[in-house]
Amino acid sequence: MKIAIIGYGKMGHMIEEVALSRGHEIVGVIDPRLNDELQITNYELSLPLIDFESEAFRSADVAIEFTTPATAEENIRKAWAQGVPVVSGSTGWNVAFGNRCAMVDTAPLNRQATDASALPKNWKFSGTPNKIEVRNEEGKVMLVWSSNYSIGVNIFFELNKFLAEKMKNLTPTLSSREGGYMPFIKEIHHIHKLDKPSGTAKTLAEDLSLTLSRGEGIQVPIESIREGEVPGTHEVTWDSEEDTIVITHIAKGRRGFALGAVLAAEEIVG
Repeated sequence: MKIAIIGYGKMGHMIEEVALSRGHEIVGVIDPRLNDELQITNYELSLPLIDFESEAFRSADVAIEFTTPATAEENIRKAWAQGVPVVSGSTGWNVAFGNRCAMVDTAPLNRQATDASALPKNWKFSGTPNKIEVRNEEGKVMLVWSSNYSIGVNIFFELNKFLAEKMKNLTPTLSSREGGYMPFIKEIHHIHKLDKPSGTAKTLAEDLSLTLSRGEGIQVPIESIREGEVPGTHEVTWDSEEDTIVITHIAKGRRGFALGAVLAAEEIVG
């Protein structure tokens, strides 16, 4: 499988490592930050720098994108314009995109990210709090986005929903907020993470809200902490006057996220 990497920070480097270890080819890297010669000297570039309109990029079977909330959608649209599907792990950008896609799936593709149109004509969108999938008119997957590709985190998502279901009749109503268990979330990440709360925390909160809402639109509190080089820690706490239940996922590094993204790319390409 030929892969283009969009965003060559720490996650991009880890994706390179995982992809090569699984026998895939990296056709090149897209990262505008590396176009400045002074910045290039800060990286150990083992891969060619390419752009979206290059033959190298068009030769890719799939692009894996981990960038920023400000650039993710534009990157995805530029890849689509070259016929390349995308696996995206960027968080903090997708709410408005998802809302537009849910409402409009017949708008022509405008390659400018500022355009309000959602998808090319006859493309289809489906989404959950943890995943977005876009297919073209032929049914080919052109985008997979997840708030977290870690296998362990996805198990944690299921555990979170399971516990919420068990707690559904033990939580107080919004009007009284007395008695029973009340949920809240805490997430801790490294100081370089741009979005806050994390996409994973938002997914946990949305899953809780969907399970517990009873039509009331429950908003689950999220505490976000940015410190050091923490890869990612998420806690879901259920607190009552009698006791407290806490479930926690602690990431030990970025490899699990990269592996999940590469596995998603393999599934797209088949």
